[in-house]
Amino acid sequence: MDVKTVPTFKTAFENEVFQGLTAFPKFLSSKWFYDEQGDKLFQEIMKLPEYYPTRKEYAILEQLDVHAFEVDEEGFDLIELGAGDGFKTKVLLKKLREANIPFSYKPIDISQNALDGLSADLKNRFPKLDVEPLQGRYFTVLDELSKYSQRKKVILMLGSNLGNLPHPKAIEFLRQLGDTLNPQDLIFMGFDLKKDPAVILPAYNDSQGVTAAFNKNVLHRINRELKANFEVDHFRHVPLYDPETGTCKSFLMATQEMDVRIESLDLEVHFYKWETIHTEISQKYEHSVIKWLCSEAGLHPKTYFTDEEDYFADYILTKT
Repeated sequence: MDVKTVPTFKTAFENEVFQGLTAFPKFLSSKWFYDEQGDKLFQEIMKLPEYYPTRKEYAILEQLDVHAFEVDEEGFDLIELGAGDGFKTKVLLKKLREANIPFSYKPIDISQNALDGLSADLKNRFPKLDVEPLQGRYFTVLDELSKYSQRKKVILMLGSNLGNLPHPKAIEFLRQLGDTLNPQDLIFMGFDLKKDPAVILPAYNDSQGVTAAFNKNVLHRINRELKANFEVDHFRHVPLYDPETGTCKSFLMATQEMDVRIESLDLEVHFYKWETIHTEISQKYEHSVIKWLCSEAGLHPKTYFTDEEDYFADYILTKT
């Protein structure tokens, strides 16, 4: 690969694709999976029989007593990070309304398409619900929110999204999240727990090939938005799980040697046969590790809730 000059990037997507595909080993962030097609594919993934996290967390929320949020008559702001289509959140919203707890719902997502779909659905389901969708990166939006709302907030992060980060970055993320909290605020966060690898791996390599299509979608997006010529069928979706560390990784593996041209970046990328692009990490946790992460980040795990099989846990965290 011959890179003569570093281009001027117009978007974060251009910047990160350039940085990832000129690195060794190559990588791309999983956040770029989520365009309109990626959103649809992930909604399909959540319905797959192999994909247990959605079902297990849904079961937790169905049994949850919303008074665990410790709110008073002034109510609170429910701020969800990575709201997506809100499939599980709607259970919580219904419970809060039935309990006559005053609240506003502020879903945050990087995907405007996901927010538009969620807002339209909530308007039909809960016409009187106070909904303020916010598109953008988590901490940028949280910083803006802190400038005009001082009442209690509960930050919701479902689906083990923290598991997309290795431990050092997870601690940094939790610390930043803690910095946005006032003393009365709470974090409600999902963690996927360690379990039999025979359960974990199929969740990231389903028999219908939906997860493979979701992983490969990032290449389709680069082709479309950055004028590249990836031959997507020449890449294979490869998930691996390490039971010692609890780390599940996903890769795209080149099945033949090739050169890829990315016009918008004026970049030629060479792939050797069997070379990989690391696209995603999905961390599985022990409770002791969750407590350690929180301690390092200055957070206190107040309590947690699990499903019957102890596959998944939702923690309530406060600032120490």
